[in-house]
Amino acid sequence: MIALVQMAAEEAENPLIPPIPELIIGLIAFAIVFGFLAKKLLPNINKVLDERREAIEGGMEKAEATQAEAQQTLEQYREQLSEARHEAARLRQEAQEQGAALIAEMRAEGQRQREDIVTAGHAQIAADRKAAAQALRQDVGKLATDLAGKLVGESLEDTARQSRTIDRFLDELEEKAEATR
Repeated sequence: MIALVQMAAEEAENPLIPPIPELIIGLIAFAIVFGFLAKKLLPNINKVLDERREAIEGGMEKAEATQAEAQQTLEQYREQLSEARHEAARLRQEAQEQGAALIAEMRAEGQRQREDIVTAGHAQIAADRKAAAQALRQDVGKLATDLAGKLVGESLEDTARQSRTIDRFLDELEEKAEATR
């Protein structure tokens, strides 16, 4: 029976609710551990967490600053590249214009030299023709005078008369040559 009384007394107690003295001792122990953790461990944890947060934020700020700097450098590079392309196009256009001007100048110089050569050639031909005609007149006059002297039997040494006769004879020949053309 004693066992039954004990069982009945035990049944009256709820197994989920601890006895009051144990509950008080547990709460006091929890408060001591919590106080110890709050005083000693929690500041160190907060300090480490703050340092880590600052490092992460600082790293993010540095990364953002570096990214902004890289973006700025990229924009400067693109501007310089664009300017270089424009400068190259301008230089290419300028070189083409200079080349075209040089070609035109060389053509004009060549044309002028050709005209000078042609003019000099015509002048040389006219001078050679005149000299040949003069030499031919003298030779024909000399031959005509010798032939006339042999036909007449007298010497026609008078140079003035000889020159007039030769000129008249040659002028008549030229007129006949022009008339037959």
